[in-house]
Amino acid sequence: MGWLFLAGAIGTEVAGTVALRALATEFRWGPAIVVGVGYLASFGLLALALRSVNVGPAYAIWSGVGTAGVAVLALLIYGERINAVGVVGLVLIVAGVGVLSLSGAVHG
Repeated sequence: MGWLFLAGAIGTEVAGTVALRALATEFRWGPAIVVGVGYLASFGLLALALRSVNVGPAYAIWSGVGTAGVAVLALLIYGERINAVGVVGLVLIVAGVGVLSLSGAVHG
């Protein structure tokens, strides 16, 4: 169940961050609510995930997959560009998260 909570934490954090980008030019209530609810839900779900998933791997997965997800969605939604070096960086983040998860991410 912890992994489902972690997936939810990642999804809500990514949604909040993508909505935060929508506030860059002007304040609007819709995106502001998505940011607030997204971050609150993300931290709540992350706390629930930590009941059964170790904090090191959980945080690495949450932050790494979240970073990659935001970068991809910013590319698709906002037309932000990423060069080859950025792609390599994202691949390294995801690979690092994968290696760390293999180290034993569940409470003993």
